[in-house]
Amino acid sequence: MHGYLTEHEFLTNAARPLGGYFAVVAVLNALAGYWLIRSARAPTSGRSRRRAAVLWFLVAGLFAGLSAVAFAGRTDLLALPQELRSTVNQLLGPMSICTGSLVTVLVMFWLRGFFVRPSVAWTLLNLALLFMGLSLTDQDFAKIVTKPDNIAIVSLMFLLGYFTWLSAYKAVQNDRRLARGEEPLEKLDSDTVLVWPDLVYIELICMVILTAVLIFWAVGVTAPLEEPASAVRTPNPSKAPWYFVGLQEMLYYFDPWMAGVVLPGLIIFGLMAIPYLDRNPRGNGYYTIQERRFAYFTFQFGFLLLWIMLILMGTFMRGPNWSFFGLYEPWDVHKVTAQNNVTLSQYFWIDCLGIGLPQPAAEARGAARLAMILLRESPGLLLLLAYFFLVPAALAKATSLFRDLRQSLGRNRYLVMTTLLLIMLLLPIKMVARWTGNLQYIVAIPEYFLNL
Repeated sequence: MHGYLTEHEFLTNAARPLGGYFAVVAVLNALAGYWLIRSARAPTSGRSRRRAAVLWFLVAGLFAGLSAVAFAGRTDLLALPQELRSTVNQLLGPMSICTGSLVTVLVMFWLRGFFVRPSVAWTLLNLALLFMGLSLTDQDFAKIVTKPDNIAIVSLMFLLGYFTWLSAYKAVQNDRRLARGEEPLEKLDSDTVLVWPDLVYIELICMVILTAVLIFWAVGVTAPLEEPASAVRTPNPSKAPWYFVGLQEMLYYFDPWMAGVVLPGLIIFGLMAIPYLDRNPRGNGYYTIQERRFAYFTFQFGFLLLWIMLILMGTFMRGPNWSFFGLYEPWDVHKVTAQNNVTLSQYFWIDCLGIGLPQPAAEARGAARLAMILLRESPGLLLLLAYFFLVPAALAKATSLFRDLRQSLGRNRYLVMTTLLLIMLLLPIKMVARWTGNLQYIVAIPEYFLNL
């Protein structure tokens, strides 16, 4: 790829930005330690807060040392070893990323009482910032992360992490209070606030601050403007805006009508159907997880793993020709992933039975032609029928969770809810099948432009 510097030139140019980055992180840890010292007045928690303050002052000193090394021009001392970067590139494949993300969400959901502790959250934030800073010594990583289009996405990642943690923190607090027979914290805050001047005054301050941030952002970050569009020269990769990159990634696994029309439409329909499907009166007006565990985990699974993860993969790991690249891997336009896309009917008739695909005769028309097509795609059609009609009943019989849901929702609501849930699960199932078995379509009927 053109525009690459030598490693020495890149590290020399990155010295001052990295020094400033580590200095900012050091100041944040120093402020955290100072806040803990000021709040360490209660006799029961004062000693632990002072110990935590000392820890964060030490962490601030560590980042200050990294900042001094960078400002001294010795960014080569901060560079990650090439062997480590190569190992990370090999480990961070699409299958390992999705599996690791699912395991992470499950562990954090199960041990949420531990991860919502402020000290644990601050530790994870420091580790993420340290990883980010050390990774910026890699030219390929820096080219992607510091691209003007992607700076906002990196910021949104940290904001999303913070607000997800904050909501879980409040929910765990309320769950502990409810377990003791106390009211949730939201019930205690019953003070009436007037729209004018209280609310409007706060909104005005937020508007002024946000406007100032946008002005500094526009001055400090180069606008991501490209050359005029040309039909004979398109960017490679050609990516949609970040909020559509998830849909663009879905196009890799589904036909355009499915990824661009059906699935987004079902998402909107599912969101509208939630008030009519959910009959659980608990959890209204206050944060809680314990009282809405199924709903909470389903939402986090769908939002974080099936939407945010697709955006991050499409933004940071999809390069030229929509090939998959590691975090520290150069975006080589000549990289082509060898992939022999097959359909389920090919697996069944050719690989399993060892016979050719049933195909309609050239002169076949009408019902005879349709019958041969349905015979050819019968493995996929039967699999989908079993998936949507037998799995809901099997879940209700095999698990107490879905049995209770069926009793509380009723048969019709339960069927609608499980159908929407199974459609949502089709995405990870199709992704895994594509990565592990090169399965392109479960049902492929190109004669009628119907592929799934």
